[in-house]
Amino acid sequence: MQFMRQGDVLLQSVKTSRGKKLRHLTLAEGEVTGHSHRISNGEAELYEENGTLYLRVLSDRATLIHEEHKAIDIPQGHWMVRIQREYQPEGWRYVAD
Repeated sequence: MQFMRQGDVLLQSVKTSRGKKLRHLTLAEGEVTGHSHRISNGEAELYEENGTLYLRVLSDRATLIHEEHKAIDIPQGHWMVRIQREYQPEGWRYVAD
């Protein structure tokens, strides 16, 4: 199992992508800055099932970009998209980017 991370976005390799195909390639949008984690280069597809995103990279590599983070190359394959959460006394919350 392989993991990749960019800021609060964690990608976990999975055997297959599933769900409804989306028309965009934005993995997460920043709540504070309005910036987004998105695929800029390479051929990829994004799917959603029960609130979970799955990224399928079709080309050898696809580039994940964000204005405040270093771009990373994601190898061909299927990836589950997770957003980092943190615990506060009021409960769990997603990390604000």
